[in-house]
Amino acid sequence: MTSTPASTPTLRTERLLLERYTPEDEEGFVALFQDTRVSRWMGDGTASEADDRALFGRIFTKVYAEQRFDVWAVRRDGRLVGHAEIKPTDEVAGHEIIYALAPEAWGSGLGLELARAIVAHGFDTLELSEVHATVAAPNTASLALLEKMGFEHVRDITEDDGSTTRVLTCVQESLDEIRDDTARK
Repeated sequence: MTSTPASTPTLRTERLLLERYTPEDEEGFVALFQDTRVSRWMGDGTASEADDRALFGRIFTKVYAEQRFDVWAVRRDGRLVGHAEIKPTDEVAGHEIIYALAPEAWGSGLGLELARAIVAHGFDTLELSEVHATVAAPNTASLALLEKMGFEHVRDITEDDGSTTRVLTCVQESLDEIRDDTARK
């Protein structure tokens, strides 16, 4: 229903704080996006440092200023540990989630916690009926995480370089079932 947020809200999970970036986050943002272990799964892969700095600037001059979509700095214990977005995209004709965590945050369940928060925001605040994700086929960790959340594989995209990107979709009912299962445990 609503596709343009009034302003990016602050979200909290058990261990994470998702909030708007501040100009002081630039070095941490660039470090995250320059880490090839992270950026290899983002967009077209690792960009130049100058491009990542320009991207960070556009978060303020375009995304926040024009209220295009929600973009968050992901913090744990006050430290920037990741990046998250939910935005409309023509690739899936709907809203797509994007998330990344620094390698030191991997393997502790934070990815699932983060993805659940973004998807819940999409359903509860943006009033979406479905949320999508696009994931490089070799990114088995993200594919498993999304499957655990109730995302289902709907199609593949063959990229210009011959690689495969998987398109996954989660409908509101799937997340409700996941929430119910979690509450019972």
